[in-house]
Amino acid sequence: MKTTHLALLVGLFLGAVLAFGSFTQFFLVAVFGVIGLAVGLAIEGRIDIQGITDRRGR
Repeated sequence: MKTTHLALLVGLFLGAVLAFGSFTQFFLVAVFGVIGLAVGLAIEGRIDIQGITDRRGR
């Protein structure tokens, strides 16, 4: 699946949540979406978790 198709599906999903729910529900879905994105990028190795934890330890 192309990135643009995935982005379209995410946008449609978030739009449906906003249309049928409250802003708080929309915000929670968006926050968990960002968390899921970060986890996915970390699993793929596109985010260097070791570099982030090393900087916090100093």
